[in-house]
Amino acid sequence: MITKTVENVQEALQGVKDGMTFMLGGFGLCGIPENSIAELKRLNIKNLTCISNNAGVDDFGLGLLLHKKQIDKMISSYVGENEIFEKQMLSGELEVELIPQGTLAARCQAAQQGFPAIYTPAGYGTEVAMNKETREFDGKMYVLEEAFKADFAFVKAWKGDRAGNLIFKGTARNFNPVMCGAAKITVAEVEELVEPGELDPNQIHIPGIFVQRIFQGANYEKRIEQRTVRQKA
Repeated sequence: MITKTVENVQEALQGVKDGMTFMLGGFGLCGIPENSIAELKRLNIKNLTCISNNAGVDDFGLGLLLHKKQIDKMISSYVGENEIFEKQMLSGELEVELIPQGTLAARCQAAQQGFPAIYTPAGYGTEVAMNKETREFDGKMYVLEEAFKADFAFVKAWKGDRAGNLIFKGTARNFNPVMCGAAKITVAEVEELVEPGELDPNQIHIPGIFVQRIFQGANYEKRIEQRTVRQKA
């Protein structure tokens, strides 16, 4: 029987080291690989390049790694909720590549599917397209964007089985699926780990072929980034 299961997060992250490039799933604080990020913090590896839609908040998500200045470069779409990120970027401590959200997803998916690059209309005529190849298709201009190259992808799913098949829940099905298989090694942490055959095949979002290591996580905080409530009448 095929099994991708490892015992814990420590085993799942074997092989990570300074200077690597990581993909990290999630959108805001939804569906982020909390256990993997906590272990990266504990290991204190440095000079990292992190590809993630956003950089968490000051004391949660990737903000934990920024606190310890473990990240040298962020490739993201939105970083507006993190003051530490802002300070490090403005001081020159942190290199930042901001790209359109759709382009971020497409570059992940290109890596997942084995394509070296994609053409996108997003960013043409702006700073995003500087020093990049452009080409016209059917009267419209496109920018060539290369697929990402990452050493590890860390994703978080609701359920998974020991063969690596994954099901995401609700809006946690965001950047996680396109990052599966988009790096040399994909590590999936799940809230519930089951035996092969227990998942409904029609509900599986990512097949195990895209996952190299899977483990059952624990102590998920599932923090809400911003809570807005209506005042009582």
